Amino acid sequence: MQQSVPSPLIAIVGPTAAGKSGLSLRLAQRFNGEVVNADSRLIYRRMDIGTAKPSPQELAQVPHHLVDIADPDEPYSLALYLDQAARVIQDIHGRGRLPFLVGGTGQYVRALLEGFSAPQAPPNPSLRAELQRQADEEGNEALWRRLQGVDPDSAARIDHRNVRRVARALEVFLETGVPFSKARRRQTPPYQSLIVGLTMERKALYERIDRRVESMFAAGWPQEVARQLEMGYSTELPAMSSLGYREVAAHLAGKMSLDEAKERIKTATHRFARSQYAWFKLNDPRIKWLNAGDEAHLQEAFGMVEEFLAQRS
Repeated sequence: MQQSVPSPLIAIVGPTAAGKSGLSLRLAQRFNGEVVNADSRLIYRRMDIGTAKPSPQELAQVPHHLVDIADPDEPYSLALYLDQAARVIQDIHGRGRLPFLVGGTGQYVRALLEGFSAPQAPPNPSLRAELQRQADEEGNEALWRRLQGVDPDSAARIDHRNVRRVARALEVFLETGVPFSKARRRQTPPYQSLIVGLTMERKALYERIDRRVESMFAAGWPQEVARQLEMGYSTELPAMSSLGYREVAAHLAGKMSLDEAKERIKTATHRFARSQYAWFKLNDPRIKWLNAGDEAHLQEAFGMVEEFLAQRS
């Protein structure tokens, strides 16, 4: 019996501000493709400027999926993302087009490409708030040690500073009685993937990040956050933990100067870019890295995709 050939999937990964969205547009236009968002913040409606969401003009150039699909106060999980992404990718293939998985949320990308299924434990806001209070009162390490006591495998993989991931792993255990590490299942993914990574010299990346932060403020980021607050969206919502939103809110409340807010956001974004390299490692042989600071990287990416598709035919 002839085995079915896994469906093709192109993933574009790398740190924030490296140019993933721009590259995906060019590739999708050239190779009859559609973009599947893999950024956990682009799913939220009315969070456009601060998340560097593609403009309406860019979204119109190529079909985009899993963008603007939830309100900021709507619970969203990895399990829900994986289900929605799999359905979207299957639909794209069914129409004879090529899916491009694009984004910097490593958890989303790796789970999808490596065939993981997330625990089916719906988010529990009250339990999550209780765990956050423990972290606030006793420190992040105390929450992490609690996780270590019930699920050492998850604790070994999760940085104690990542309170949201620590809390989610604890939440799954407390809700289901099954450790998060055991609840995750892995299957052979139905995709044959090409992973293209964008990187650049660290100083140049930081400079690009800083310019983007300045352009976000110039484009009306404070007004965007003000509208969200007026609509009743709390800064304690997981969506509002997106880079910079709480700093902008603090500035609007008079708790922080504009310059201080900008500098804190730039520093936090530099730190976030470094953490993304923990997900997308430069020495990972599966990732074909391109220097986004080199003008030739677009042609190199074209060549990679052409070769990948030619090998399949």
